[in-house]
Amino acid sequence: MKRIPPSEILQQMAQEMAKETTTENLTSELIRLGAKKLIQELLEAAVTEQLGRERYERSDGDDQGYRNGYKKRKIDCAEGRIEIDLPQTRGREGGTRLPLWEAIKRRTDVLERLAIEMYACGLSTREAEDAFSEMAGDGSSLLSRSSVSRLTEVLWEEYEAFQKRDLSGYHVIYLFSDAVYESLRAQAGLKEGILVSWAILSDGAKVLLSMTLGNKESYEDWLSHYRDMVSRGLKTPLTVTTDGAPGLIAAVEAMWPEAERIRCWVHKMRNVLDKLPEEARVVIKPWLESIREAPDYESGKQLALSVAGKFSHDYPSAMRCLQDDLEASLAHLKLPSLHRKSVRTTNLVERSFLEERRRSKVIPRFRGERECLKLVFACLYRASCRWQRVRFSDIERRQLEKYVEQRE
Repeated sequence: MKRIPPSEILQQMAQEMAKETTTENLTSELIRLGAKKLIQELLEAAVTEQLGRERYERSDGDDQGYRNGYKKRKIDCAEGRIEIDLPQTRGREGGTRLPLWEAIKRRTDVLERLAIEMYACGLSTREAEDAFSEMAGDGSSLLSRSSVSRLTEVLWEEYEAFQKRDLSGYHVIYLFSDAVYESLRAQAGLKEGILVSWAILSDGAKVLLSMTLGNKESYEDWLSHYRDMVSRGLKTPLTVTTDGAPGLIAAVEAMWPEAERIRCWVHKMRNVLDKLPEEARVVIKPWLESIREAPDYESGKQLALSVAGKFSHDYPSAMRCLQDDLEASLAHLKLPSLHRKSVRTTNLVERSFLEERRRSKVIPRFRGERECLKLVFACLYRASCRWQRVRFSDIERRQLEKYVEQRE
């Protein structure tokens, strides 16, 4: 009596399952069966090619071996674990070796990682499913939308591991903090604040340190953010660069009163210029740039006071903004000249925020905090892996040592 090959059995199962319209997760089960059937057919065809004959077909004398049943094997894919009946042969030199089976096992991991990276790069789960359908070429999909969504949970695991890692090995010189806001479906009209800190280390490397939720970017939120990093071993930085958010500034001064606080010049110039009429901006902007690029702190301070006095009569609001938190705005001028451009702004992560918003705009509102955090983390962390180093030569190190001695 002829045995029915596993691929035909699977086809019968799929047809019967399709009639069971009330079956829970019917679509997912059909996809699993379809994937299993396809793999089974490919493996059976590979054995037929190796032996040079179909099932139950006699050889013509040049015997290449014969079929010898099946062994149960398992592969993990997006739809879960699939059990495969791997065809076996006997009488062949080298035994049963199917290159196709080895390729399938490797390809599963590649497809899963590809799905995760596609999602992190800004494709929605629906777009990822469409992309895999195009790859299949026959109208089917290698990975379904729900499968891609489940796979992206790996990003959450990566985020949790990132937030638990030990920071004591990072010798932080310059610390930076800023926030990005995202909308959640559960809070229509409201945005969730994500607090981000990164650093330049003593070897010039730029690293992303921490990313936590902070609903209002308040003093309490930022203080909790910093305390978490300190609890994981973060040492006191030499400087901390921030924008002008009051809660953030207060948290920095409470956490590290001995650190030099630097006010971001991108935010400073934007705030000053926003208080000027259009025609005055082209006049004032070069003055602001001259202050920012002053050779040292004292020169910058004198120039800032001079500019404020020169234009305070015509533009009092803008000049008050210029003088607000002036010491922190000029603090970068105390550092090595080679480092000033890197330290005087939060631009590094601001550019990453722009990239993250470009990717997250395919999701007008996130379903919840978990989905929001894992995508923002995926975008920012991958961007941070491409950050270039800052040069720390012996000259800059001696200048920093002198700066520390003066502060003490």
